[in-house]
Amino acid sequence: MKKLLLFIPIILFACNQDKKKTSSVETVKPIERKDPHSFSEPDNCVVTHLDLKLNVDFTTQLLKGEATWTINKIGKIDEVIFDAKGLNIEKVTLDEDTKNAFFALGDKDEFLGQPLSVQIQSDTKKIHIFYSTTKNAPALQWLNPQQTAGKKFPYLFTQSEAILARTWIPCQDSPSIRFTYNADITVPKELLALMSAENPQQKNETGVYHFEQKQAIPSYLMALAVGDISFKAIDKRTGVYAEPAVLVKAAYEFADMGKMVSAAEKIYGDYRWGRYDVLVLPPSFPFGGMENPMLTFATPTVIAGDRSLVSLIAHELAHSWSGNLVTNATWNDFWLNEGFTVYFERRIVEQLYGKEEAQMQEVLGYKDLKGSIDEMGETNPDTRLKVDFTKRDPDLGVTDIAYEKGFSFLKNIENAVGREKFDAFLKEYFNSHAFTSMDNDGFLAYLNDNLIKNDEALKDKINSYAWVYQPGLPKEFKPPISETFNKIDSLQKQLMASKNPKGLNKVIKSTNEKLYFIRTVPASVDLKLIASIDQEFGFTNSGNSEIQCAWYTLAVNKNYTVAYPAMKNFLINVGRRKFLTPIYKALIKTPEGKKMAKDIYKEARPNYHSVAYNTLDEMLK
Repeated sequence: MKKLLLFIPIILFACNQDKKKTSSVETVKPIERKDPHSFSEPDNCVVTHLDLKLNVDFTTQLLKGEATWTINKIGKIDEVIFDAKGLNIEKVTLDEDTKNAFFALGDKDEFLGQPLSVQIQSDTKKIHIFYSTTKNAPALQWLNPQQTAGKKFPYLFTQSEAILARTWIPCQDSPSIRFTYNADITVPKELLALMSAENPQQKNETGVYHFEQKQAIPSYLMALAVGDISFKAIDKRTGVYAEPAVLVKAAYEFADMGKMVSAAEKIYGDYRWGRYDVLVLPPSFPFGGMENPMLTFATPTVIAGDRSLVSLIAHELAHSWSGNLVTNATWNDFWLNEGFTVYFERRIVEQLYGKEEAQMQEVLGYKDLKGSIDEMGETNPDTRLKVDFTKRDPDLGVTDIAYEKGFSFLKNIENAVGREKFDAFLKEYFNSHAFTSMDNDGFLAYLNDNLIKNDEALKDKINSYAWVYQPGLPKEFKPPISETFNKIDSLQKQLMASKNPKGLNKVIKSTNEKLYFIRTVPASVDLKLIASIDQEFGFTNSGNSEIQCAWYTLAVNKNYTVAYPAMKNFLINVGRRKFLTPIYKALIKTPEGKKMAKDIYKEARPNYHSVAYNTLDEMLK
């Protein structure tokens, strides 16, 4: 108990258990790393399997049940440390013994929560933790019927990334720790439960659902959704879940899912997760998508009616290799998940929709990246790929740096060695490291050993050090170009000369083209021309969320008040942080705008997930 006494000065809960007889236990190789965002010590004892039993209570808005962890001990230890945040730990037992075991919750940390230390015996193999969540657990969003599409039944969904799994399951909450799981979830009989596992395709009469995830996953990929949900197959291994009112539209929008899986397999090998399904969540979901294994959670904002935003599905599917299969070891290595995934996403898009479509996405991504670097500052250490969020919320790392700078680094490698050679390298990387975690230094070592191979000229050309360890972008970096966008640049010049946008809607057609057009409207444009552009394209009343976000941001910057009612409706009904942040940022630049932002936010905040409102609370305080 030496570590327990040093690590947890104030014991909040404790009970005693009799000693058991000593027996031998299986040992595993220690994980030779320390995650700054987890209290767990997997080099001493690591979890390998979870049996989860939970009751979902919409009346109290709490989860209550039991998490049973199978463990592997390394060496002679007498405690196991879990991560917990805002959980009510009722009791802990060991193996088949019903007597209470000794446990304690340590001091609270603003971001990490508390260490949960459980005293174990020399022969302990399983730890049973009986607990319940607390009100407003950050991972959980409880929606009343009016916040759903059907307006009849409540809804619950979870968001565990980055370190929110510990707010609904006591766990070793590090991406370097993987485990299999089974779960039994009890819900109201009129609702369906789904998880990041093998899922039912229709409701049953009991309201009790059993789940199995046979592949080992990290805790941030634990996911649960409960609601009035129906299923529609796309093909033999893909399908869509959604509320009945949304299902037909969603199935139409995601009709290419099966083709995407096949396209991905041609590039980097077999899809190893069995089925690939998508759950379309209510609008308050704070992200575009979440790559929960076997069941991507997706925002309804990608349902544009014309399949123009389905690259998001390609992105989440790509995570089935980069992230879910080979996982960043800590959140300081986040680019290994997201940079790889953006690169893979654009390869899927290119294969299905053509090279120019992928190039347009590259340019738009670079523009976002450049904007983020300009805002953060070119020398800001957080613009490095290898970042350090120790003692900070790792959610701060969800920026264009990990995504777009990570992509650009990998694209630079492709350009240096050729696509065929780089594809072979990545395919072997995914295969040789499947179901393991990788840190930044480990990947660079693998890159050096298996691709660069002491070729000094190639090493200089790839320039890993500048990309990974230095802020900003390397001086030799050449921004991507798109011939389609070059033509739009010419049209912008003509528009500023003629002041007449008539006919442009017949030339600038696709979502990416319209986005680029909106983002490159010259600063000198006047309100009269803004109104004419709106009349030509109908941007204010667009049903495309990407276009709406770009247009409303421009409208605020230009004080185009005609768009404000639609903008307010958008902010109240959409919870995707990617869209909320730029519009609110634009609003708070002026005193009048800040007042409007706070008025809208007061009404909208109850519809937002904690991931979104934590960002916006700070911005609007």
